[in-house]
Amino acid sequence: MAEFTAEAFQNEFLPDGGTDVHAIVRFTARDTASGVAGATAIGSAGGADAAEIIIVDTSGSMGVNGIRQGVYAAGAAIQEILDGTWFAVIAGNHVGSLVYPRSPVAAMVRMDARTRAEALAAIQLFRADGGTAMGTWLSAARAVFSTVPQAGRRHAILLTDGANEHETPEQLSAAIAAATGVFQCDCRGVGDRWQVGEVRRIASALLGTVDLIPAPEHMAAEFAAMMRASMARGIANADLRVWAPQGAQVLFVRQVAPTLEELTARRAEVNALTGGYPTGAWSDESRDYHVAVRLPARSVGQEQLASRVQLVVGDQTVAQALVKATWSNDDALTTRIAPEVAAYTGRAELAAAIQDGLAAKAAGNDAEATSKLGRAVQLATQAGDDEMTSRLKKVVDIEDPEAGTVRLKKGVEKLDEMALDTASTKTSRVRR
Repeated sequence: MAEFTAEAFQNEFLPDGGTDVHAIVRFTARDTASGVAGATAIGSAGGADAAEIIIVDTSGSMGVNGIRQGVYAAGAAIQEILDGTWFAVIAGNHVGSLVYPRSPVAAMVRMDARTRAEALAAIQLFRADGGTAMGTWLSAARAVFSTVPQAGRRHAILLTDGANEHETPEQLSAAIAAATGVFQCDCRGVGDRWQVGEVRRIASALLGTVDLIPAPEHMAAEFAAMMRASMARGIANADLRVWAPQGAQVLFVRQVAPTLEELTARRAEVNALTGGYPTGAWSDESRDYHVAVRLPARSVGQEQLASRVQLVVGDQTVAQALVKATWSNDDALTTRIAPEVAAYTGRAELAAAIQDGLAAKAAGNDAEATSKLGRAVQLATQAGDDEMTSRLKKVVDIEDPEAGTVRLKKGVEKLDEMALDTASTKTSRVRR
């Protein structure tokens, strides 16, 4: 049976009249393939309640080699899908077209030896043609997923090589909104013609990941890895529930590891004091969440439960951590910041500085780009993040890392900027 644990990292001590409590809550899941009591195990337990759609860009910009590598990538993903899993393949250009199964109506089929062979044959028909309208791909996937309402976990892989130029931003936004909560989607962009922010918007709304595939030849390995990871998710969906006492305000809730994801605006009211936040499917893994609560000010010596943070599968609470507040006049206690809170707070600021700096650079605002990317260098240096500093060095010349003094490089490779952008939301585990 799946096991979940929870632990909270915080400084519970507030000064006289203090109000704001910050905590990092870590949830760890083990043996998820066996499921949770009262719920159905999926994924590695035969895949019977899982559904997968592979969406491959087949627009004209993919070209002969891109399509060839797309066929290899889709084939690699198909080979990783477990027997019994519902699946389908969609080709995307200015429309989303169901490539497999071939049917007059949207449909999915279960994976077995016959359907696997048929799907591998069907993707050989991929051809590079037309434009790019990712909203139509999402709409097609939503329609196909609707044919298997019994599937507890619905997941898609989406690949693009270009910007969304053949539908309006409003059309894409509407398609994203319609797909939100229907299925999860991991997104990948190949080459340097796609827009990271645009694809990140899809992945973020659909509780997925976004990353760069530098060249078409790398697609097959990435697709296989994504599908293996999806097949390992034995828990279809879990919600984070945050309770705060009467009179308190939840300032924000965000996932901070393994990736940064703002959850605050996704709150669904469970009751007057509790909000629920979607976290998607789980495999054997750990995730960290930063929860900030503002309490009514109290005086020295008082104590209060600031928040109860739970992970809920179905209607069952599988793990819980308590966030506490104690008011003190001991400066040695009240001025200490939990290292986990400090590290992840800086990491969120680092991601914002990188993304804002790259956006300013693309807009031709060199002064703002220099300021933002300089701040990113400063934060990465303070955190001892050598990997991020190395990525930043490909975009800026660093004169004083401690002060964040930098100069924008000339002739920067677009792929280096995109790699920095996609890496900005990935985090390393903070260790005690």
